[in-house]
Amino acid sequence: MTDPDQPKRCLVLGGRGFIGSHLVDTLLDRGYLVRCFDRPHVQPLSQSHLKNSRFELREGDFVSEADVASALEGCDACFHLVSTTLPKSSNADPVFDVESNVLGTIRLLARAVQGGLKKIVFVSSGGTVYGVPKQIPIVETHATEPVCSYGITKLAIEKYLHLYHVIHGLNYTVLRLANPFGEGQRVQASQGAVAVFLGKVLRGEPIEIWGDGSVVRDYIHIRDVVDALLAALERTTDEHIFNIGSGRGYSLNELIDAIETVTGRTADRCYSPGRQFDVPANVLSIARAKELLDWTPKVAFESGLKSFAEWLRNERI
Repeated sequence: MTDPDQPKRCLVLGGRGFIGSHLVDTLLDRGYLVRCFDRPHVQPLSQSHLKNSRFELREGDFVSEADVASALEGCDACFHLVSTTLPKSSNADPVFDVESNVLGTIRLLARAVQGGLKKIVFVSSGGTVYGVPKQIPIVETHATEPVCSYGITKLAIEKYLHLYHVIHGLNYTVLRLANPFGEGQRVQASQGAVAVFLGKVLRGEPIEIWGDGSVVRDYIHIRDVVDALLAALERTTDEHIFNIGSGRGYSLNELIDAIETVTGRTADRCYSPGRQFDVPANVLSIARAKELLDWTPKVAFESGLKSFAEWLRNERI
């Protein structure tokens, strides 16, 4: 923190999730006052912060203006990690996607302005907002032509953040995130190829691969994600949008090869027809974040994968 004598209170929307839990722990380690907001009865991925005197839990619904207003009260900064949809399912109900995510965020921004919030950091989707890339790696100025509702709503939220900055002076930073992975990620979830594939290999279950396995993605370890979130909070620049990734891509086949190496097991690969919303390749340029946020990823993919596999073994999934 820039001034240890004046602790800042940070609101983490979605603080019980994979990214949120790691972020809450790190904010507490840095001396911040932290308020976590999430839905009732969500099983937290981390319990380490519950006894910390600087931690506070608020439960509620993101689409409830009253709940969000209560969560924002007295906070200096807000991390917006909430999403009610997934890329693969969002096209099935775009109305719900817009009503829950876009309208919910607009209400959040209005309340943030009323309450004098100093900064909001929004986690967008580097994997979906660009659509089919015309160049690799993808820079922040690349055209945005998302092919799923999830990406469209993320992009719409980015635009509303800009609008509230221009009209009301609300300071914000958008992180267009690649595919995060690491300790604490749910292996039984419906997204997160690293976690899902690693869990299946460790349990001896077949892996379903959409397409021929040539789809390339950018995977970034959770520790590097949290470092980027803190850099976004603590630095203010003239740029508001940053790609956050590893800077290199791996095909699904290469990912499974790496999992086989770190686990010493052979994966049972089952290939299915490709999906329309899966772009062939997505690797993000991170030059802007390196220059302006003074951030760079530190965890090598193979090292992060190994530590994740060891954590899962200890958890006896």
